[in-house]
Amino acid sequence: MIEVELLAKVYGEGASATHALRGVSFAIEKGEFVAITGPSGSGKSTLLHILSFLDRPSSGVYRFEGQAMDDLTDQGLAKIRNARMGFVFQSFNLLARATVLENVTLPMMYAGVGQKERERHAREVIDRVDLSHRLGHLSQQLSGGEKQRVAIARAIANEPSVIFADEPTGNLDSVSGHQILRILEDLHERGHTIILITHETYTADYAQRIIALRDGRIESDHRVAKRHSTRDRHFVK
Repeated sequence: MIEVELLAKVYGEGASATHALRGVSFAIEKGEFVAITGPSGSGKSTLLHILSFLDRPSSGVYRFEGQAMDDLTDQGLAKIRNARMGFVFQSFNLLARATVLENVTLPMMYAGVGQKERERHAREVIDRVDLSHRLGHLSQQLSGGEKQRVAIARAIANEPSVIFADEPTGNLDSVSGHQILRILEDLHERGHTIILITHETYTADYAQRIIALRDGRIESDHRVAKRHSTRDRHFVK
């Protein structure tokens, strides 16, 4: 599904050049739950931007669902990003003066889905994250954990091939953070491909595979035994 070969990213030129990525190679199969970890400056944010078609590498090859990034125009990248990728951000990125329902219908509106169908499907995915009782509330009226659950519902609204979760627990308390991670874990078990960006070891442990970056290189890439119980399923229906 995702293949990167000798991916490099350099900012600037000459003596002032910064090498954010240095020859990174790996593949992610459909249905995997992968955590990309590393300290500040390790290159994980740069890698996320490239994987999510928000930036291009300086060199190397990136294929998404068999299609090489170099073969696509910026318009082509945006089309795939909007249709095949879902995003969950640390800062939620919700419209403060829009309701929960309106926030979740937005990706489908941009995809050209009719109003009746997008509202029906939005209600369905909102129910999956147990927020049906908040449909008409403005996002600014929600707690941090509720906002992130809305963001997850929005991310899966268009049935994307992959969900990118960028530090999704960074602005949450520990209880809300674990709820969000269990939702992502449940989505993975339902067949979604999840790529989680985090600097927290405990958060990464929810994934089935961890790719650790340091100084722009892959320090380790390994599968992990599940450490957390998945018996609590009341957060995702």
